[in-house]
Amino acid sequence: MSAPERIPPRGVTTTDQAFAELLANGELTVRGRIRDASNAALYCTVAHEGREAACIYKPVAGERPLWDFPDGTLAQREVAAYAVSEATGWGLVPPTVLRDGPYGEGMCQLWVEATADDGLLALVDGEEPGPGWKAIGFAEVGEGRTALLVHADDERLRRLAVLDAVVNNADRKGGHLLTTADGQLYGIDHGVTFNVDNKLRTLLWGWAGEPLTGEAVEVLKGLKGSLEPGGDLTGTLTALVTPAEIDATRARVDALLASGTYPEPTGEWPAIPWPPV
Repeated sequence: MSAPERIPPRGVTTTDQAFAELLANGELTVRGRIRDASNAALYCTVAHEGREAACIYKPVAGERPLWDFPDGTLAQREVAAYAVSEATGWGLVPPTVLRDGPYGEGMCQLWVEATADDGLLALVDGEEPGPGWKAIGFAEVGEGRTALLVHADDERLRRLAVLDAVVNNADRKGGHLLTTADGQLYGIDHGVTFNVDNKLRTLLWGWAGEPLTGEAVEVLKGLKGSLEPGGDLTGTLTALVTPAEIDATRARVDALLASGTYPEPTGEWPAIPWPPV
């Protein structure tokens, strides 16, 4: 028997349904555990019909209860975030499915091999970010010193900021940004999304209050149509989040289109996740 074809873990085209089919139908083998994850996250391989790839499997049974999210729903929210990402056409979330595994039902997501230094975040001296950067806020760096935390003024991050606003991402840390060797940006860890309350916490505040790009407006218009009752995205999300959470997603899209600007912190919720990276 020949060895399975090993799918490279970088340069993934998330619109390729073959990856989602592999994740959903392949034999899942646990290889190890991601120790620093807040919930159970298992590094696995998945093999099907002569193809094999690395992936992350997060079983529902390994989710820690949260006071503000229903128990046992984080895996579904990860899949829902992938569905919205696919609806935008931006491919910002690696292929993600809900499936059974060695420890029960859970989220399974294609592994993305990130570059060591993606150049998207930095600490700089002074009070201004400098050309090509957007300010996030000041951070303590030890011995009573502070530095300005900045993110790149990057079109890929602009798109991700819109996606996060739509799905109400409560935890966009720097460590959740992955850039591959060919320059593709992915966001991961979307378990705390789609809450009906405003919980947007992110490092990507650099464009707060600025006008949305024309591209973003067109994407939001497309999402609005797909989120109508009977729309394709509504049908997908119905199996993953509650009707109230779908209504809240529609309201966020409408609010973004009405304002025409990137969202700003409301002051009702900590604006930046901790730890930020």
